[in-house]
Amino acid sequence: MAEHLVVQTPEGAPGQLILLFHGVGSTPQAMVPLARQLADQFPAAAIVAVAAPDPHDAAGAGAGRQWFSVRGITEENRAGRIAAAMPRFVETVGALQRDTGTTPAQTALIGFSQGAIMALESTQTPAPLLAGRVVSLAGRFAHLPQRVPPETTLHFIHGKDDPVIDYRHTVDAAEQLVRLGGDLTADVLPGLGHTVAPAMTELLVRRLTTHVPRRLWEQAMRDAAAGGL
Repeated sequence: MAEHLVVQTPEGAPGQLILLFHGVGSTPQAMVPLARQLADQFPAAAIVAVAAPDPHDAAGAGAGRQWFSVRGITEENRAGRIAAAMPRFVETVGALQRDTGTTPAQTALIGFSQGAIMALESTQTPAPLLAGRVVSLAGRFAHLPQRVPPETTLHFIHGKDDPVIDYRHTVDAAEQLVRLGGDLTADVLPGLGHTVAPAMTELLVRRLTTHVPRRLWEQAMRDAAAGGL
């Protein structure tokens, strides 16, 4: 099995855990430039570029990896393939949390393409909280989400000219999550295709550093109200 790449290990106990998940047929190395940007912003975070568990099954794929095969994939069978891969995804995240001594609330999952699909779909499982933040770069849900984990903030960033995963998947998911009462941001960037472009990474850093999760400001409001009694 391919090895995860540990990009940053802070001195002392990590204050955060940032996990990056590559696209289908790619490798953890593809996420290292973004991981290094995040390391500059979050020096107290443990940062790992995660390797998908299986070799890519396309001919000539070389060292590429995948969470699930996209050979012959359809709207009808996509959800089943994701569900079959999800236990390994959840266990991978849990193992890295145990290794770093971090909690789900301290964890951010950042995925591109298939990595984003896995991170997003992990919020639809009935399992306990997996991460406090989930970031989708050019990703999608298999189907419109049916639940919102109350302690998870979601960030969507998508190129409007993406020829692989249409940006409207992000728009539709964001609208559905708003209806369900979710805590999220959603950005569609004109002129960008299916890639982790500098404009996307700059926006990602801005969202992570300036968006206050709803659960935190709601708790602050409760604390302020209690203190005034």
